[in-house]
Amino acid sequence: MDQFVIKGQKKLSGDLTVSGSKNATLPLLAASLLCKGKTILRNVPDLKDIHTMLNVIKGLGVEYSYNKGLLEINTQHLTTFNAPYELVKTMRASIYVLGPLLAREGKAEVSLPGGCAIGPRPVNLHIETMEKLGAKIKVEDGFIKARANKLKGTQIFFSTVSVGATANLLMAAALAEGETIIKNAALEPEIGELITFLNSMGADIKGINTDTLTITGVNKLNPIDYTVVPDRIEAGTLLIAGIITKSPITIKNINPEHISALLKVVEEMGVILSITGNNIQIKKVGKLSPVYIKTIPYPGFPTDLHPILATLLTTVPGISVINETIFENRFAYIPELIRMGAQIEVDDHIVIIKGTKSLIGADVMASDLRGGAALTLAGLAANKETIVHRIYHIDRGYENLETKLGKAGANIKRIKGQNI
Repeated sequence: MDQFVIKGQKKLSGDLTVSGSKNATLPLLAASLLCKGKTILRNVPDLKDIHTMLNVIKGLGVEYSYNKGLLEINTQHLTTFNAPYELVKTMRASIYVLGPLLAREGKAEVSLPGGCAIGPRPVNLHIETMEKLGAKIKVEDGFIKARANKLKGTQIFFSTVSVGATANLLMAAALAEGETIIKNAALEPEIGELITFLNSMGADIKGINTDTLTITGVNKLNPIDYTVVPDRIEAGTLLIAGIITKSPITIKNINPEHISALLKVVEEMGVILSITGNNIQIKKVGKLSPVYIKTIPYPGFPTDLHPILATLLTTVPGISVINETIFENRFAYIPELIRMGAQIEVDDHIVIIKGTKSLIGADVMASDLRGGAALTLAGLAANKETIVHRIYHIDRGYENLETKLGKAGANIKRIKGQNI
């Protein structure tokens, strides 16, 4: 397994450019199954999760080519409606193919998905919504087995906000017969991106950026040429990398609205920013103040940025608190930060952070995607050397993170093939 070796306390300078959004691209790949022909996606990040999803749809008969962010997908002919365990097991987002396969083929067999260990993300909402559209579903032998002669529009209220279930329902309902109304739909930018993509293909979806969506089913969708939105979680990560190293860098290719909750927090802490169009410059990082944060669905503070912000807060004098309300196992990064001298306690889902003057480099282990990124940022701020093990987790969601940081002045290297 590869490692990051980081010699910290180096100032960053220049620009850091945000890649295309992983979490927006994944449902777009699934949505491409709804039409026949060649779909073109631009600004697609070169990430492990993206290639996993490409292997899933390739297994269904899709042909594709990918080169430097340009992805061409030919969905003219599907050869199967079965997404097997060996492909689906590594990533929860693979379940996104359930709705498109049902809508296009009238049948789908999708293995129950896996993914990183940050707590259960049940698939029951995906199954229940497909059943309300008229599908007959059995869960057996580790597979979701679904059949539908023709999906029919209905009204669905989500008792729990779910990005994944909202996305799957949108894709299925786009080709369903009649009108589907979704209430308490997810508001995340990735859902807005999916709606824009589907409408560009010829879907009829109203209510974008609201929690009530109305989908009038159409008979056919068409392939399009589309550019993926910047990744808001990477944007937040790079911004905090600049703040934790007290560096006057500029983050480029960013949608400030998508990280407005983070921007509000860091400005409340005392960071001075300059926002111009799609660029954010860190003007000054002086003495920072502690904060209280509660993770909630968008437009609130995102759970994916919890470990990233927590790492910054370990260096901020005073007591900061993060109330994690989304994922019950979001805390695996904490023992590793404690190894680096951080003072953190967890009481149920409440993280209490007492800021320390400086983190100390150590051998640490990434146990999930965002926790691994948090440890990388801790290494940037720490004195002495930090080695981050199992960085394959980081590769799932950050495109060439060490290269980007290195070009900005960080002393970070990838060491190949090391084990722990």
